[in-house]
Amino acid sequence: MSLTRRHLLQGGTLAAVIPALGLDSGLFAAGPARAQTAAEGAAWRHGLSLFGDLKYPAGFARFDYVDPKAPRGGAARQIALGTFDNFNIAVAGVKGNIAGAVGYLYETLMTSSLDEVGTSYGLLAEGAMYPDDFSWAVYRLRPEGRWHDGKPVTAEDVVFSFDALKKYSPRYASYYRHVVKAEKVGERDVRFTFDAPGNRELPVIVGELMIMPKHWWEGSDAQGRKRDISATTLEPPLGSAPYKIKEFVAGRSMVLERVKDYWGEKLPVRIGQNNFDELRFEYFRDNTVALEAFKADQADWIMENSAKQWATAYDFPAVTDKRVVKEEFPINDSGRMQAFVLNTRREMFRDARVRRAFNYAFDFEEMNKQLFYGQYKRIASFFEGTELASSGLPQGQELEFLETVRDKVPAELFTQPYTNPVGGNPEAVRANLREAMKLVKEAGFDIKERKLVDRSGKPVVVEMLVQDPSSERIALFYKPSLERLGVTVSIRMVDDAQYQNRVRAFDFDIITDLWGQSLSPGNEQRDYWGSQAADQQGSQNTIGIKNPAVDALIEKVIYAKDRVALVAATRALDRVLLWNFYVVPQFTYGFMRYARWDRFNHAPLPKYARSGLPSLWWYDTDRAAAIGRRS
Repeated sequence: MSLTRRHLLQGGTLAAVIPALGLDSGLFAAGPARAQTAAEGAAWRHGLSLFGDLKYPAGFARFDYVDPKAPRGGAARQIALGTFDNFNIAVAGVKGNIAGAVGYLYETLMTSSLDEVGTSYGLLAEGAMYPDDFSWAVYRLRPEGRWHDGKPVTAEDVVFSFDALKKYSPRYASYYRHVVKAEKVGERDVRFTFDAPGNRELPVIVGELMIMPKHWWEGSDAQGRKRDISATTLEPPLGSAPYKIKEFVAGRSMVLERVKDYWGEKLPVRIGQNNFDELRFEYFRDNTVALEAFKADQADWIMENSAKQWATAYDFPAVTDKRVVKEEFPINDSGRMQAFVLNTRREMFRDARVRRAFNYAFDFEEMNKQLFYGQYKRIASFFEGTELASSGLPQGQELEFLETVRDKVPAELFTQPYTNPVGGNPEAVRANLREAMKLVKEAGFDIKERKLVDRSGKPVVVEMLVQDPSSERIALFYKPSLERLGVTVSIRMVDDAQYQNRVRAFDFDIITDLWGQSLSPGNEQRDYWGSQAADQQGSQNTIGIKNPAVDALIEKVIYAKDRVALVAATRALDRVLLWNFYVVPQFTYGFMRYARWDRFNHAPLPKYARSGLPSLWWYDTDRAAAIGRRS
């Protein structure tokens, strides 16, 4: 599962939501669906867990990891990279550049717990039910749920949001492909109907849905113009969450203010969180410029993705005298694949031997030494950093799953563990390039006048599309190795808007992409690797994978009946993706690096919170006074 507020705010990093534990249906008001659902064997549940029990019982007071007495106030000045020209989440990823902070404005039906794997509890919904065959789910809204204009959040809003997001967003369309309809079945009840039984994730992932106000979107703006849910907009949208837009400068900055009469203030899933009066976002096109702004105390914290900058750029006086704190937070809640994407829609990359040759040409070890101070490790799985990553040879249930697609997958995956080529010294690099040359010649390419040419004698030319200097630096390191293969390589850096438009249209040869993976993968895998998503502009299948074996194993993941089967199916899928050499894996680091001005505090962070910024932190006036006022 992946389509959550975090996906919108952070670009694909991921949370899970999901089924278990009943709640006395007498606690809920009667509705038209009650007799029907009771007859079908469903029970109301206050929280959901995909494969295990819930930690928090019905009626729990708060999450253990929050401080219910956390002070309120202050502002959190944050850095956002890129730009924005759109506040409409329905067309995010298709039209315009979405302001990620818009995700703070909307509530979902459920919200995740950060000290459990794959669990969620009621937010806009007070409970949910589904039958044993997972063929439908009913969510019941809390009567106190309100929009910022005071109007109640209704079942009609839920249906409207589902229909709009599924119609206009390729990602939601793929994610909810098997949810055939949402309909009002009671005053506060919405029933989601699925196209077939057995998909245990579907009753849960509908709880991730961001709910938008139907009455607002079907109304008119201050100038009397009819709003259009299918178009981009910079009109501040109406929300239901703890924050609303206070002010913004298009493409440059955005300020959210805490809603003083927020309806969910006393909910157990909200107590002790959202403690800042304001959340301020300043947009930067370049992370180096953003760092200079942070050093000048124009932002309160910065997440550092550059190993070089982490090692060399944080030696200014405020770090030395401890006014700025450097800290690394472990990433326990997800895995990832970050890689050079070889667009298989291009003729030359349709041959797996060519794709594999490009991996042999990548000298990660030397790059890690020269550019990253040896901080990274090479990614060797599409689920790197989790128990879902394949290793060794397939066995047990994983092997059973692979046997069902044996005639559609490379035979080597049954007899050889997947490994990336290893470089780092001249002998290894030469051996890897010899292997790469052997592979491209087997694929029908040849060398003429020191240039790699195809069967028709046409030189092989590729463009590496990048959007920022840090990506360009990596591409520049990779370029000479590809040129030693005879490939003519150009690197083109474009602005954020042009980059997004080209990627949405799959108009590229090579890009760097990142797929975040939750600890309970499911329907989002179709959007990542499924054949249907390959031709759907704006989908996350940037590789262009159309592989029946991959499609079949995705279904095994989605329809897994227990955690053991889920892990086995995911490892099988991972192995098939790896052995088709769709990408050139890059590198990872098991921590998030943050530097912050020492004005903040927090309770002990839960295991799956990463940094917990900003929702679990608060402004500490004593610490702030000790280091001096903001400039």
